Amino acid sequence: MGFEWYTTFVDLNYKPEEDILCHFRIKSDMPIEEAAGRVASESSVGTWTTLAELPERIKKLMARVYQIEGDRISVAYNIELFEEGNIPQLLSSVAGNIFGMRAIQGLRFEDFEIPESYAKHFKGPQFGIDGIRERLKIFDRPLTCTVPKPKVGFDAEEYARVGLNSWLGGVDILKDDENLTSQPFIRFENRLEKVMKAREKAEKETGERKTYLANITAETKEMEKRAMLVADFGNEYIMIDILTAGFAGLQTLRNVCDDYGLAIHAHRAMHGAFTRNPEHGISLKVITKLARMAGVDNMHVGTGVGKMAGGKEEVEELAEVCRAEWFHFKQVFPVSSGGLHPGLIPDVISLFGKDVIIQAGGGIHGHPDGSLAGARALRQAIEASLQGVSLEEFAEGHAELRKALEKWGKISPK
Repeated sequence: MGFEWYTTFVDLNYKPEEDILCHFRIKSDMPIEEAAGRVASESSVGTWTTLAELPERIKKLMARVYQIEGDRISVAYNIELFEEGNIPQLLSSVAGNIFGMRAIQGLRFEDFEIPESYAKHFKGPQFGIDGIRERLKIFDRPLTCTVPKPKVGFDAEEYARVGLNSWLGGVDILKDDENLTSQPFIRFENRLEKVMKAREKAEKETGERKTYLANITAETKEMEKRAMLVADFGNEYIMIDILTAGFAGLQTLRNVCDDYGLAIHAHRAMHGAFTRNPEHGISLKVITKLARMAGVDNMHVGTGVGKMAGGKEEVEELAEVCRAEWFHFKQVFPVSSGGLHPGLIPDVISLFGKDVIIQAGGGIHGHPDGSLAGARALRQAIEASLQGVSLEEFAEGHAELRKALEKWGKISPK
């Protein structure tokens, strides 16, 4: 019938060497070998039928399914299939048409491995954990971060006031949320100007360094303009919604950030569209690895205890992806966010250790006494956890923490 060549892409005796290895979970009504062959074929040199002509040199570029274990398959891709330093092209190959094939009911891209010869073409983080700690002069505890709530609706004056109170209460980092860019009620440059004045005031009053994760997400040329503006105002950080902006935009901005000394905070907005179905899509592990290759300095990985999907095992794995030794790539600061409040801090620190950015939004601004008290309560919860003191005991001498515990206890919001 002309379909018989799919299984030629399956070679369980193949021993990968200088290949990119991709690991999938596959669901199909057909035999696993034939379904696996379709994945390898469509993502490399194949098509739906045998060809009248296929030169030997092209046969060497055929992807090979080299391992099948139950519904999991591993595919080796010749390194020459990929353009150096091009994440969009990598994804167009190994995560492209294969997700739309009618013969396969489910396909999950779970993990990948790359050789050094491919890794060397990617910059990775400019600063990483050590560089960010050096900039903020914070070396012995988790960093703290907050998003003003409600996440959209404030004008620039209101937004900066919430930021100021948060910083005065002990928060290190003020962050825009994923859907706050440059709306009519809070244009980007006006917000940046007001927030930077608030930062200056907070640093003078607290003696601590503060920084601002300014969301520059937009069309790529506009992102470049906003990044330059952030640098002109003396800030050290930008934030990008890396999936909605795309890896092409992210890689461009990583180059821009080299010129202006800017760190990149990666927000994972839209990831659930790829990651949430366990039988189809792309894992957050894959996305986190790609983000580290591209060069982000921070990456949201979930909490394991907050409101977002993702259990402790997944969160631990993602934190490992961020912090493990991996070629020349510096460590990425994992960000724990989503429904956090002071009562959950011991669990977060137990899960991550000190090298984590703890982001609380409602868990600060929902405090009965306001944002300043909420920020103090968060810092107090961190201090208690690092000292090995129970929150309840520590709260006896700290009113802000006591009131936070009275409101939220240790519940995980849904």
